[in-house]
Amino acid sequence: MTSAPTLEPTQHRIDRTGTPIIRTSGVWKIFGPHAERLIGSEDAYLPRGKLREKTGCVVAVRDVALDVWPGEVFVVMGLSGSGKSTLVRTLIRLIEPTAGQIEIGGRDVTAAGAAELRELRRNSVSMVFQHFGLLAHRRVIDNVAFGLEVKGVSKAERHARAREVLELVGLEDVANQFPDQLSGGMQQRVGVARAFAGNPEVMLYDEPFSALDPLIRRDMQDEVSRLQVETGKTMVFITHDLAEALRLGDRIAIMRDGAIVQLGTPEEIVGAPADEYVQNFVRDVPRSHVLTLRWIMREPKPGEPLDGPHIDATTTIRNAVPVLAASEKDVCAVEGGKVVGLVDRVAVLNAIAAEDD
Repeated sequence: MTSAPTLEPTQHRIDRTGTPIIRTSGVWKIFGPHAERLIGSEDAYLPRGKLREKTGCVVAVRDVALDVWPGEVFVVMGLSGSGKSTLVRTLIRLIEPTAGQIEIGGRDVTAAGAAELRELRRNSVSMVFQHFGLLAHRRVIDNVAFGLEVKGVSKAERHARAREVLELVGLEDVANQFPDQLSGGMQQRVGVARAFAGNPEVMLYDEPFSALDPLIRRDMQDEVSRLQVETGKTMVFITHDLAEALRLGDRIAIMRDGAIVQLGTPEEIVGAPADEYVQNFVRDVPRSHVLTLRWIMREPKPGEPLDGPHIDATTTIRNAVPVLAASEKDVCAVEGGKVVGLVDRVAVLNAIAAEDD
């Protein structure tokens, strides 16, 4: 088998047996005078320019409802001004929502008082921003331990935890250096380590790698994916980069003008774009790198032999090519130990040829 292609996402251990760890419904954020009066009105759905001209208001987040499951990497993406960063900041009320309900870990965030919000931000949710925000006069280990220091954790205990996390991100050798002695990628690793130090339930990433060089950015994407697999943390990741979304996300929500226009797995987004806006996003994505055998398999006919090579139905089309090339028989797509479909060479060739259409 070939190595995993660039855009093939990592499969994470997602727990859908209970309730979502993050749940939102009817979330709005409107900037401007008397914003709350717009909720439920016809004016709220006017194009942005007309709404601003008529009311002086701008709708940044428009009636968003979503669930995020424990252990999931949930990506929110869109162009600049789509509302993605505003949405993620409303989750912990760094920006106050105009309306709606937000729950994290079963707690009503929208009804939380100041003390409860502080506790949520210190212990349950950590955020990693594009700008590292490291303290230049403090060593790396003290930067990583800063959140624990704020919580009153003893120096010995917080340094021990900081060393654990620095080892997790591969920076144990620079613990006593200062931020300006590190590269941009290493500084962002320190920011990630600081977010992990408090052992939060949820990690929020607001375009954390957009200022990094492409190769460093790729390394950081790999790092985040590895950390998620090792720790099982729930992650909400904001990006404007579709390739980044496809590599990291278990599910992707695409936003436009404050609203979610499509929410689905990378395969669903690429294979069945909801509208022309999403279709333009995915136009240049090599579909065979993202779509799996589920997308092109057919049901076995009664009595049809199932003696061809057996491979997992979640295998991408691209990764199935060597198996098909080495066999004269149709590939059996397997799920849960059972053959769920058959894939022949024609189906694979048609899928690859469609990338050039």
